[in-house]
Amino acid sequence: MPLIDQSFYNPPHYLKNGHLQIFINALLRKPEIVEYQRERINTDDGDFLDLDWLRNDSSHLAILCHGLEGDTKSISILGIAGALQKRGWDVLAWNFRSCGGVMNQTPRFYHGGATDDLERVIQHAFLSHPAQTIALVGFSLGGNLILKYLGERVRDPRISRAVTFSVPVDLSASSHRMALSENRIYMRHFLKTMREKILKKRSILPDHLPFDRLPNIKTFHEFDDLFTAPLHGFQNAEDYYHQASAKNYLKEIKIPTLLVNARNDPFLTASCFPTALAKEHTQLFLETPLSGGHCGFLPENRQGECWSESRTLTFLEEEDFEIEKQLTF
Repeated sequence: MPLIDQSFYNPPHYLKNGHLQIFINALLRKPEIVEYQRERINTDDGDFLDLDWLRNDSSHLAILCHGLEGDTKSISILGIAGALQKRGWDVLAWNFRSCGGVMNQTPRFYHGGATDDLERVIQHAFLSHPAQTIALVGFSLGGNLILKYLGERVRDPRISRAVTFSVPVDLSASSHRMALSENRIYMRHFLKTMREKILKKRSILPDHLPFDRLPNIKTFHEFDDLFTAPLHGFQNAEDYYHQASAKNYLKEIKIPTLLVNARNDPFLTASCFPTALAKEHTQLFLETPLSGGHCGFLPENRQGECWSESRTLTFLEEEDFEIEKQLTF
């Protein structure tokens, strides 16, 4: 069994609150700007996906998946893209449908289980990039997408490893956690842009959707029940959460995969920490640092490298995964 590095994140003593770590990361961190090369690919349903590349003529390629209502310019994606580029990796960051500043053309949006689009991106990478090895890196909802993908599909041997952070692997439980008063500020932020997207695409959306109820939606569960589920072929919100939650696919993961969820992450519940499964799984590496919030593994200064970035590179570039795996929780 593989050995896992136990270098847990240790923030400054004055910065251990999960909410504060989220705010500092979102408002004050300034990762270096990377110069993406944009490519648009068409989908077989008449839509498109915008891909952003960083090329070093490397034989190693990392495909990055952002979180809910994010894009390739999200703080976490910019940070890890820059860190990978400095280490000589090529990077492909992609924008989910309706993300990245350009609205997509079909009624469907993105959601936490839309692995068909991730598969399109990966297959395009196989055809257009000479990488010998491909790694997948995702944050939050993008991490759920990667874990679900790895557990449900037959893998090309060129996909070598995966790293995910702050992942709501139980979407139902996390949606209810987000509805608590302590998370009201995040809920308002996410729902604002989600409502705006519905209104922007109203002209091509089914007439039977309850647009009149959109202003009064206050939780993810309500939004997913009224819009996400019917738009993407699910019976209701709970059916969507069940089919899309990565926790139902973790057992089938066949490549070394790191899942890092901080214990003070205000978005996650106990069911997002698959400790029992990880202890028996030969390929799933679970780390649960005491601190880090939600994607808030901050650097020592505004331009520095986050612990999540250095941890990603350590895991991806570890040469020996054949000795005994050791986990601490």
